[in-house]
Amino acid sequence: MFDKEQKLIKKCVNGNLKAFDELIEKYEKTAYNIALRMLKNPEDAMDVSQEAFIKVFKSIKTFNFESAFSTWLYRIVTNTCLDFLRKRNSNIYSIDNPIQTEDGEIERDIPDEALSPEELLEKKLTKEMVNSAINKLEENHRTVIILRDIQGFSYEEISKILDCSIGTVKSRINRARKNLKDIVIKDMELNREYNV
Repeated sequence: MFDKEQKLIKKCVNGNLKAFDELIEKYEKTAYNIALRMLKNPEDAMDVSQEAFIKVFKSIKTFNFESAFSTWLYRIVTNTCLDFLRKRNSNIYSIDNPIQTEDGEIERDIPDEALSPEELLEKKLTKEMVNSAINKLEENHRTVIILRDIQGFSYEEISKILDCSIGTVKSRINRARKNLKDIVIKDMELNREYNV
């Protein structure tokens, strides 16, 4: 599999568009999902992921096989999203919108039918509160939470995607989680005061 990917990359370096399409095919869904989680908007996610693929094609000659191609590609996707957000000057993310596909929408969570209506409501409110708290995190913290806790990348993969040390990634994730917890607690206290 890896040898096949290397061959495709070498063909891409020589400008072979068909090889590039074949190479990108297995990564486009994950790239789109990263963009969707970071940008919240399906159209923006599609545009930005396409822009990232153009960047990948234009700079594939610089890929040196020192890291996995997927890691290199996801770094470009993440950086393209961050550039887009800086240009748009918006700090809003959501992790509860359905994924848009050619066949329609796919819900991210399958509701547990065994839960009571009260439990379902509590679960929904908790999810909304966590999403709201993630939206309030600063950009660096939001990015590592999305990559680690939502996308499930390893510390090593995140360090390669963000081009920083594993120690920095762990430190950033710890601070992000602490800040997230503080925001959730503060929001819960405000809700209690408001509902009294």
